[in-house]
Amino acid sequence: MARKEVFIAAAGREVRISSPDKVVFPDQGWTKLDVAEHFSMCATGALRGVYKRPVSLKRWTKGVKEDPFFVKRVPESARSVVDVRFPSARPGRMFLPLDEGDVIWMAQMNCLDLNPWNARGDDIDHPDELRIDLDPADGYDFFHAREVAAAAKELLEELGYISYPKTSGNRGIHIYVRIAPEWDYFQMRRGVLAFARELERRHELATTAWWKEERFGVFIDYNQVARDRTIASAYSVRHTGYVSTPFAWEELSRIDPTDFDLMTFKDRWADVGDLTDGIDEVEHRLDPLLEMVEADEANNIGDAPWPPHYPKMPGEPPRVQPSKMRKENWE
Repeated sequence: MARKEVFIAAAGREVRISSPDKVVFPDQGWTKLDVAEHFSMCATGALRGVYKRPVSLKRWTKGVKEDPFFVKRVPESARSVVDVRFPSARPGRMFLPLDEGDVIWMAQMNCLDLNPWNARGDDIDHPDELRIDLDPADGYDFFHAREVAAAAKELLEELGYISYPKTSGNRGIHIYVRIAPEWDYFQMRRGVLAFARELERRHELATTAWWKEERFGVFIDYNQVARDRTIASAYSVRHTGYVSTPFAWEELSRIDPTDFDLMTFKDRWADVGDLTDGIDEVEHRLDPLLEMVEADEANNIGDAPWPPHYPKMPGEPPRVQPSKMRKENWE
């Protein structure tokens, strides 16, 4: 008989998991309780990725065979919330994880991948997490992302940044750097764009082409540090069944995301523990990247396209697909 509920101890309380035997990954037979137990096991690391950050609740209520949905209103069962303002200037309220029990609660809400902002709830306008999202284009894969990640590591070291890489849990790689919360989202984004362009100049596989029709190789998604943008944080479970797994730079040449699914990741955690430990001990400055922005602008290299739901930004190029623009010009 299917159980109606179980309870998982976390942060000094019992967190309820309803319908624990509900199958979330039909091909593997993995259940909602399997997901909750994963987050219970690595709760220290999972919390580090979302702690005091507004989190978008991406709920897979019918399992991975159907599309998830993002919660627009925080459920009443949420223990802590924070008021935010979205890019449209519309106000909103989001979940704010404060302890390991809140991580388990997100599993109860059928969240597999945890999607935090790159700012903290107590200083929502000043992000402290620089994210470099390496996303292989069609026809490319994780092993191409590894090549670009190696070049990114070299450039980050030249800039004096300590960085923390992880698999995305799909085909890409994410790299994190802690930044002092003294700059706004616009400055952070322009800094990451300048970094991406320098990487593009250095490595033939790296690209900043926003429009998919122009992409090749590995896209450095500079817009992932804009306000309200999220990527799956460390130890998230992806719809692929793989865990977004932190790794040491020394492992880059051999790391493979398919080695770490919801079950095999248990051995990884037992072997190495939380490789994001220490990320909050050093805050870097954004100045080196802003100097790169100034150098680009001196060479008449300005802004790049923003995501479609953002207001038109000063200095932004036309938000029109290049093929459509060429057609309009021809006509």
